[in-house]
Amino acid sequence: MLQSLHVKNLALIEETEVDFKQGLNILSGETGAGKSIIIGSVSLALGGKVQKEMLRENADYALVELIFTVTDEKQKAALAALDVSVENDEVILSRKIVNGRGTAKVNAESVPASKIKEIAAILIDIHGQHEHQSLLSKKKHLEILDDYAREELLPYKEKLEESYHAYKKLSGELKGADVNAEERLRELSFLTYEIKEILDADLKEGEDLSLEEAYKRFSNGKKIMEAANNAYTCTGSGAENASDMTGRALRELSGIAAYDEKIEGLASLMTEIDSLLNDFNRELADYIEETEFDDEEFYRIEKRLDEINHLKAKYGGSITKILEVLEEKQQKVLKLENYDRYFEELKQSLEKEETRLAKLCAKVSKIRRKYAETLTKAVTEALKDLNFLDVRFEMQFEETASYTALGTDDPEFLISTNPGEPLKPLGKVASGGELSRIMLAVKTVLADNDAVETLIFDEIDSGISGRTAQMVSEKMNVLGKNHQIICITHLPQIAAMADAHFLIEKSVKKSATVSQIKELSKEESIEELARMLGGVEITEKVKESAREMKELANEKKLRVSLS
Repeated sequence: MLQSLHVKNLALIEETEVDFKQGLNILSGETGAGKSIIIGSVSLALGGKVQKEMLRENADYALVELIFTVTDEKQKAALAALDVSVENDEVILSRKIVNGRGTAKVNAESVPASKIKEIAAILIDIHGQHEHQSLLSKKKHLEILDDYAREELLPYKEKLEESYHAYKKLSGELKGADVNAEERLRELSFLTYEIKEILDADLKEGEDLSLEEAYKRFSNGKKIMEAANNAYTCTGSGAENASDMTGRALRELSGIAAYDEKIEGLASLMTEIDSLLNDFNRELADYIEETEFDDEEFYRIEKRLDEINHLKAKYGGSITKILEVLEEKQQKVLKLENYDRYFEELKQSLEKEETRLAKLCAKVSKIRRKYAETLTKAVTEALKDLNFLDVRFEMQFEETASYTALGTDDPEFLISTNPGEPLKPLGKVASGGELSRIMLAVKTVLADNDAVETLIFDEIDSGISGRTAQMVSEKMNVLGKNHQIICITHLPQIAAMADAHFLIEKSVKKSATVSQIKELSKEESIEELARMLGGVEITEKVKESAREMKELANEKKLRVSLS
């Protein structure tokens, strides 16, 4: 579960830390107090997009840190597969923003934002304010079904995707190979010419590097010889050369070495210097004598480099790449020279792969249809709990026009919310508030089937009130039995169910607006419920209603815990 959230210098938040609890955590507050910043900061830490305006004005950086407690063995295994170690049952995720750029860390080790997202998928599920709108997309329906059926479906989906890519590759190859005899002869002739061009060059690995070194040496030959001769003059052949001077210094020191131990040590060191200098002079003299800068050899090197560079420009940026291209072209020539056999084998391979793909699509579809039945039944029951009294919720399967990496299924959720009404697509029936409840029902069913422990709902109660709000609150309470729920709400019916109630409020501090969050005591929670019920004027009657609402909520929670 999400144990702790630490936010610094983000939008209206100067610095705050929240310790969340197990069960239902409610976040409430006035409009504009900064409730969405809390959820936004969590999303940011989990790899969300960095926006420059998120940084608090005049702040050098922003920081969000999440501490998760992980005790579930499946979650630990999934994290281990991503090379994330769980030390003392804790995982720490953080994101620091400096100059509009974010740096993500897991347990203090820097990682790419993409990896943070993978880790987040194991630990937490965030339902944003407008996510229910995604139910209008059929693609989302397939995603929900596949999430529900993941355990049985995933191995077959992976095989299906692999088969699909193999099928597409063979299809493309067959299409490219289906050319007439004249085109084949023309291509064969051109390939033969290119192969001959590469073979005639007789390339050798690393040859270009040694040639470039030699070319550099030859092209700077005059400068090299001048410098070498000058160096030799300075050290060994000039009138006042270093070799003579060190020899003289050595003789002077040797003459007095017997009188002083330190001088004896210096004389010994000078002996080594003299010896090294003599060795250097001999090697330098040998280099000058042996080195020749032949114009013909220079021309040969230059011409060979031009030839290699021409082939690099044409076939690849290195000799290795050119030789790889050569092998590819030789293989293609073999295919063209034995075209009929090659084409027939290619057709057979494609047919074989298509048969495999069709079987996998059928298997995946069978699994999906089986789980679609149990999913829609479970969602129907959840919808009834959310005040859809005469609801029918089903999934209709159609087929895609062609194979896809996800198979050939094109399913869609259908719903009827009134007796006698036919089943219709969600977008043609459900209002915004209804979509929100449908998504909550789906999330509830998926949560019962998923190891993800922490669920965040950002104003899931959008567009609902009255009895429906009460039923949503009861559903959230049931969900909180086995999961940690963090919910932003403006409805007192939901807030009353809180196991932990946090207030987000805005204030002015040193002429700057800041948002702060604090956990409420039992009495403070009732005060906040009264504000949510009564608005501007909070009378004693409103306070009594708030207290009664809290007591009733506690009774319902007790019944759920005992059931």
